[in-house]
Amino acid sequence: MEFAQVVSVENMRKSDAKTIAEHTPSAELMYRAAKGIFESAKFVGKVAVVCGKGNNGGDGYALACILCQNGFTPTIFRVGDGFSKDGLYYYKKAMSLGAEELPMSQAAAFTGFDIVTDCLLGTGFSGELKGEMLDAVEQINMTNAYVISADINSGINGDTGVCGTAVNSDLTVSIGSFKTGMFLNDAPYYIGSMTNCDIGINLIEEEYKLIDYSLLHMFEGYGSLVMTTEEFFKKYGYEPSKCNVARCVEEISKKERRTVVVKTEHSAVIADLKYIYFCADYVINN
Repeated sequence: MEFAQVVSVENMRKSDAKTIAEHTPSAELMYRAAKGIFESAKFVGKVAVVCGKGNNGGDGYALACILCQNGFTPTIFRVGDGFSKDGLYYYKKAMSLGAEELPMSQAAAFTGFDIVTDCLLGTGFSGELKGEMLDAVEQINMTNAYVISADINSGINGDTGVCGTAVNSDLTVSIGSFKTGMFLNDAPYYIGSMTNCDIGINLIEEEYKLIDYSLLHMFEGYGSLVMTTEEFFKKYGYEPSKCNVARCVEEISKKERRTVVVKTEHSAVIADLKYIYFCADYVINN
């Protein structure tokens, strides 16, 4: 059986860099990511693309190009000055294709838009949102539009799932492989549904496996140790923002020689002596 992969942010970063160095130009990977986002949702009506200055924003500009080529006139909202190299290329291309641009000061909770795409921050973010970025996320969270997050909901830590404030998405389109933080701590309460887009990044290391949420009950019987995340952190004294939950659960499983399940209301991480699995009831098309 072929399992989808769940990986750490560092693994994804190194795998991405190796793929770019040996196989595929970064601009092509960015275009594939944008195409994956476009094909993962039904785009209709008026679309806002809200972009940060890094590669996550670049995915947004590439998406704006694809939208223009498919009969849409997207409106770009930029947060922060500057672009990544590939982001600048796709921004210029999107503008030449007819994309519009408005300042965030005119976002007004994106009233009148049917879809808002969150392309502000990627999986490398950690800490607390501040300033313009915090304002942008709050504007997105006030909208009545359908919200799509590119790769991860802006504000969520890609490894731990911890956040203060983050984008509440209707759909999150993970890029490359799912990241551990998408299943842990705060993340399950910000993600409406989630799918993954394979853009041809060859993983340098396989870490964890994704299973269907309907199989979770199979791991919870026969003497398994089952805990909520709150019980897990209280019992073992770990800090959510610093703990690699998967590795900690693996150590506990090996020490106690039994299956260990740590879960939220919507997701779980499982160590069964041989493998570590993740699952969530909001994952679609896995």
